[in-house]
Amino acid sequence: MIEADEILKAFNFRHACKVFDPHKKIPDKTFETILESARLSPSSFGFEPWRFLVVQDPALREALLPVTWGAQRSLPTASHFVVILARKQPTLLWNSDYISHMMYEVHHLPPEMAEARRQMYRKFQEEDFRLLESERATFDWAGKQCYIALGNMMSVAAMLGVDSCAVEGFDAQALEKVMKERFDLDTKTFGVAVMVAFGYRIEEPKPKTRQRMEAIVEWR
Repeated sequence: MIEADEILKAFNFRHACKVFDPHKKIPDKTFETILESARLSPSSFGFEPWRFLVVQDPALREALLPVTWGAQRSLPTASHFVVILARKQPTLLWNSDYISHMMYEVHHLPPEMAEARRQMYRKFQEEDFRLLESERATFDWAGKQCYIALGNMMSVAAMLGVDSCAVEGFDAQALEKVMKERFDLDTKTFGVAVMVAFGYRIEEPKPKTRQRMEAIVEWR
């Protein structure tokens, strides 16, 4: 297991790296580990409502620039750039084919257990979180799951000495049009939750600033 000091060292190393060294590329094995940390991330009900699009084609990165104001420096210089897609409501409904696929073909649940979980998930959607009140509610819920994977990817990257920067600075409507036209994305099934750039810094960051522990943690 990793020592506690090494974990905190990685978290102190991590910062929002806005521009990367364009001449340094992340080794394949290292980036595979970062992606594997996303694949192994937890999600609500274990339904994995995500997809990870690694954009390495310079022309496609160029297409993202006009609608991604938060990545003007990271898109051209990142070693790897990932668009994290979240599933939309149709495929996440309690009675959808995708949910059946996850329970039967991925989780390998027996029929009676799968149906019990389906009814639990139905109650969760309809009553507990009221996710079916709007398509946006379901998409935002899926996006929360994507952020778990995002956090794991960025933390693992830091442990491997790789810099990263999460990107929320984009015009969502314009970006969806670009994703449909240039990336052939089925925008009825997926939308962009967040993006993240990976690479190696070219300058050291400012000292990390955070609130004190006692200002944010309360024990009862």
